[in-house]
Amino acid sequence: MSCFRAAFYFLAIFLPHPVFAQDNGECLGCHGDASFSTEREGKTVLLAVDETKFNVSVHGKLSCVNCHAGLKGKDLPHAGRPEPVLCAGCHRNVQEKFMESLHGKALAKKDPLAPTCQNCHGSHDIAPVRSLQSAVSPLRIPYVCGSCHSEGSPVQSQRQIHQSNIFENYSESIHGEGLLKKGLSVSANCVSCHSAHEILPHTDKHSTINRDNIVKTCTRCHGQIEDVHRKIINGRLWEERPHAVPVCIECHQPHKIRKVFYNQGMADRDCLHCHANDALISKDGRRLGVRPDHLADSAHKKVACAQCHSGATPSSRRSCETVVKKVDCSVCHENQTAEHRAGIHGRLLAKNDSSAPSCGECHGTHQIWPKKDKRSPTFPTNIPGLCARCHREGEKAALRNKGTEHEIVSHYVESIHGKGLLKSGLLVAATCASCHTAHRELPAGDPASSVNKNNVAATCAQCHHGVFELYITSVHSVKVLKTDKELPTCNNCHTAHTIKRTDQEGFRVGIMNQCGRCHAEIAKTYFETYHGKVSQLGYGKTAKCHDCHGAHDIAGVNDPKSHLSRQNVVATCQKCHPGATRRFAGYMTHATHHDPKKYPLIFWTFWAMTGLLVGTFGVAGIHTLLWIPRAIQIRREHPRRPPMPGEKQFVRFRLLERLLHATMVVSFLGLAITGMMLKFSYSNWAVKLSHFLGGFEIAGNIHRFCALLMIAVFITHLVALIERQRQSGLGWKELISGPDTLLPTIRDAREIATTLKWYLGLGPRPRYGRWTYWEKFDYFAVFWGITIIGSSGLMLWFPEFFTRLLPGWFINIATIIHSDEALLAVGFIFTVHFFNTHFRPDKFPMDIVIFTGQMPLEELKRERPQEYETLLARAELEGRLAEPLNPLAIAVIRVFAWAALAVGLLLVIAIIYAMVFTYR
Repeated sequence: MSCFRAAFYFLAIFLPHPVFAQDNGECLGCHGDASFSTEREGKTVLLAVDETKFNVSVHGKLSCVNCHAGLKGKDLPHAGRPEPVLCAGCHRNVQEKFMESLHGKALAKKDPLAPTCQNCHGSHDIAPVRSLQSAVSPLRIPYVCGSCHSEGSPVQSQRQIHQSNIFENYSESIHGEGLLKKGLSVSANCVSCHSAHEILPHTDKHSTINRDNIVKTCTRCHGQIEDVHRKIINGRLWEERPHAVPVCIECHQPHKIRKVFYNQGMADRDCLHCHANDALISKDGRRLGVRPDHLADSAHKKVACAQCHSGATPSSRRSCETVVKKVDCSVCHENQTAEHRAGIHGRLLAKNDSSAPSCGECHGTHQIWPKKDKRSPTFPTNIPGLCARCHREGEKAALRNKGTEHEIVSHYVESIHGKGLLKSGLLVAATCASCHTAHRELPAGDPASSVNKNNVAATCAQCHHGVFELYITSVHSVKVLKTDKELPTCNNCHTAHTIKRTDQEGFRVGIMNQCGRCHAEIAKTYFETYHGKVSQLGYGKTAKCHDCHGAHDIAGVNDPKSHLSRQNVVATCQKCHPGATRRFAGYMTHATHHDPKKYPLIFWTFWAMTGLLVGTFGVAGIHTLLWIPRAIQIRREHPRRPPMPGEKQFVRFRLLERLLHATMVVSFLGLAITGMMLKFSYSNWAVKLSHFLGGFEIAGNIHRFCALLMIAVFITHLVALIERQRQSGLGWKELISGPDTLLPTIRDAREIATTLKWYLGLGPRPRYGRWTYWEKFDYFAVFWGITIIGSSGLMLWFPEFFTRLLPGWFINIATIIHSDEALLAVGFIFTVHFFNTHFRPDKFPMDIVIFTGQMPLEELKRERPQEYETLLARAELEGRLAEPLNPLAIAVIRVFAWAALAVGLLLVIAIIYAMVFTYR
């Protein structure tokens, strides 16, 4: 045995390969796999062979290499594409005829539309011609030929073939009806007249359809054709002048041959003798009149009355009285009727439900137009109105579906489909029948329904096939994500009847709520970002979920195909931020300050800013509460009085300082309004305010303009300080350490302690100088705010630039700092600062000295005794006195000041409302 085995291995290795016949099993080892394919010219080509079908085919006893001769003796698996199969090896005569035909000549010229043997006969599953399974069996021949020669096909269009509607005309001919409708395999098909392989143009004298040969071709079936025609044509002409005798096709047009009909039995005129009266009414009140012109213009104009109203007895005096059955459309329209019976309309009709429509209610009765006729109720633009007869709000079908969707028809009319169909006249736009089908309408809850959640994507794919191919490869597809959770389909995001254009702001703004239904926690983090906040304000141009994750081709972040994978994320950001870099893409789009483990820097930054805010308001609140009793005491001891006529006032602020403060008020109010509107975008007042300002885009421009205005005020103030130092002749050290300095000094610390004692009744009121400690705090708060808020704001304004230097997560940090510091500034100015300068009892209701620049001399003596005494000692007091402003100027200033105060107070109320009642 071992010797035999050694000899076998020796022969297998060293003898030439053809000694062993190649077994089909070796080929089917690869090609037997149903998914075996390759890529050719950018397309996937399936190379699988069904072994079962091949074994029962006419070639089932052949070896693969009998046809694929180029692979004979070669090692498997073979490399490259094998040479084309040549059928001429076995079918030489047929091949020669084929190559002389129109098809063969086109193939020789490498015409891409020319058919090969496989196009007609198949390849590995060829059945005998007489078999019903054969691709070229008589019953299938019209469909094989029709695949190229039907109206609108590339062959018909590109080759400009003169014969049109070939397949349609044949199917309606006497030959086509016999073959296709009655299954008479002896009825003439395409190859009966044109031959199977030797197809030639009618101008070729060898063609079976040439004028000289057509009679012979027809007489293959119609053997007594000449005898029949001798009854009509003089017999001598057949011998003497054969060319003068019309041949078959001159009377019977090719492809349109019809049977000659004779009026037999009951004629329509018998019925119309009575029913032509349009006023004819039955005993139960039904209209029985039929207008002859309606019948003549109907799609059924060639159908006799008795064919629909069957069962009549012709011998009866009134034959129609003997008709007991209702018109049964299934006699001619079996498939459509079966679909209707399976649908909800047919089911209800079978139960004699009065709300169920019959065929006649939708298509009409005696004046039925084809669906391609604009007058037909089933013409695309008429379908919404047709369905609205029952489904419009308040109609019988709408009442039946009480509690489900409402205003279906009106919503559809305003949808993208409805506008496309009814306003733009796009007949390809989806109608009711496109989604619900024409005859088999079923409730969405029915698994067989075309609008069931498991089928709706395939339904939409009828028009949106490209989108469907993306969807089925996304994480929302059941083919990709295996989960028990319900995955979204088309109508979850686009709705059923209120579908909007996806580029409209209404859709873009609303889509986040759709995503948030399933991704609630992620949606919350999105709405904490700039993108999410402006979206809540109704701004549609900022990035939404689908801008980053994709719309229909959503993949997991770690999937290389994902828009947010490392390979693609920069390009995704660059769609909105052309200057985005890898660092820019480091911005954490869903980062939240609530997660210290995942985002520690953001977490601690938020709580540091929160601590600063709480600490500042805590200290300022205690200071204010301690101040109030003393301020009330001062008001009682020194009630405010109007200035006396001609009484000069002390000029505390110069014109430039007043103008800068007024400009700062305007810019700060603009920043506060637009900034808090964004911070509390989830509140109703923020959304309404955004709309009032003309949308967030305009509000954003206002915010940036006010920021530039604030920076201009800041720079102008610094320039003024430099000019003041130059004019004073003092050095910077002397200037900033002098008695009028705005820098905090030891004296301020002592003044704070003395003030607290005064508040508590433990000492006298301090003798304040030009600047008090709380005024210095307000002054440096501006420096602090412009530095912190301004720098972080610039980072948010120009993120592409700053992330060239800093990591992307700096934008997250800058967002928190900018937002919370702004809240601190707004809250402090509109509460603590307003109290210190305007609302404390001894100043109430308002102190306008910062706008007028002037204050009563008596007030200066009482509130700032140290400054008053210093001015007296320097003999500068008289030079700082001036006539009061005219009443009109005072009135204008008060209006401006009151407006600023009112806006500030309203904004504080809005902030408190948002934080207390709508915080999330």
